[in-house]
Amino acid sequence: MRHPPADIDITVADVDRLLADQHPSLRGPLHRVAHGWDNDVFRLGDDLAVRLPRRETAAHLIAHEQRWLPALARRVPVPIPVPVAVGEPDELYPWRWSVVPWFAGRRALDLAPHERDAFAGELGGVLRALHTAAPVEAPRNPYRGVPMAERDHTVRERLTALPELLRVWDAGLAAPGWDGPPLWLHGDLHPGNLVVDGGRLAALIDFGDLCAGDPASDLSVAWLAFTPAGQAAFRGALAGRYDDADWTRARGWAAALAPIFLGAEDDGMRAAGEHVLAQLTRE
Repeated sequence: MRHPPADIDITVADVDRLLADQHPSLRGPLHRVAHGWDNDVFRLGDDLAVRLPRRETAAHLIAHEQRWLPALARRVPVPIPVPVAVGEPDELYPWRWSVVPWFAGRRALDLAPHERDAFAGELGGVLRALHTAAPVEAPRNPYRGVPMAERDHTVRERLTALPELLRVWDAGLAAPGWDGPPLWLHGDLHPGNLVVDGGRLAALIDFGDLCAGDPASDLSVAWLAFTPAGQAAFRGALAGRYDDADWTRARGWAAALAPIFLGAEDDGMRAAGEHVLAQLTRE
């Protein structure tokens, strides 16, 4: 699935102008490092990055990060991109933006699945800390953390050509739903949003889909990222927290995400799609 077109093209000169006007003390060498689904990211010097929405429909998501990540960082045992500075729109750029820390390391997406298994238990511990009851004003997300029935029509169409995955989705759909309070979720937990350094989990990034809801969509990372050995370590770190129905829904969410990965422009994302397809059809 190709990235949606940008509503605005953002250049290095645009970012430098915004910094010069609003945060001149942070100016430094800039270059683009990511052209994502919703945001462009520019590395700023050695230690910072600038994250700017590129689509109006997703521009409000950065406000969720700015509001909620400072509090969540106090409970999560790995670094997350708490804004160092917040930018405001101006006459040329229409949305809020953030300066965030730059985390040294590699995307977990660029490691082989068996290499990612080394931090599976650690990631499970991070989710144990993150998945706590969210306040009533926490953001909701129409795509993640919702009851699976709300996504059934779209997902069913997406999985028409992949009947083996449709069976996994249907099993999740038939499982009992989440009956606890809405929990804090990362919302987009996959190997591309995990930073690894020296074989350890160095950071969780890209909280644009941060929301409250059913944790099963976050738990789908077990199949998106790991081999059976890593899945066992991940589940072990969450022992007693989730039951069989929760994990069945999580497998369903992994099936729903597989075709998105398979259709991605990024080679690593496509490989992740092939991995989850192999994991779910092997079971």
